[in-house]
Amino acid sequence: MKKLLQLSFIPRSTDFGLLVLRCWVGLTLLLNHGWGKVMNFSQTQQMFSGMDPLGIGATPSAVLVIFAEVIAAAALVVGFATRFAALVITIELAVAFIGVHHHVLAMGPRSGELAFMYLAGVVTILLAGGGRFVVCKTTNDVS
Repeated sequence: MKKLLQLSFIPRSTDFGLLVLRCWVGLTLLLNHGWGKVMNFSQTQQMFSGMDPLGIGATPSAVLVIFAEVIAAAALVVGFATRFAALVITIELAVAFIGVHHHVLAMGPRSGELAFMYLAGVVTILLAGGGRFVVCKTTNDVS
């Protein structure tokens, strides 16, 4: 019973945990959010015409969000420039949470809850690095 409660049957590995977190957050962000924006770029531009928290216009805003949710998310998954990719996504999600969703954590449509949850994962990766299982090891990525 003690072994069950201590979960000692599950191997402990920070590096494997970071790999799981990178893949989980990166793939979900890429497939559920970024890919649809790329495939429907004109609709994405239209969506951003109604909200422009940085004041740079719909097209630049859409391109920056796509860069974060596709390119940076893919880099996060494979472990290429992991901390930089996490920083890019962190900035994008912070702008979404603060500028678009206005700090709203309530559940439901127009809530910032999802951006806030993604933010928790990428900030963790930003602070911890990518771990040992990355394609491009740098002193900043290896924890």
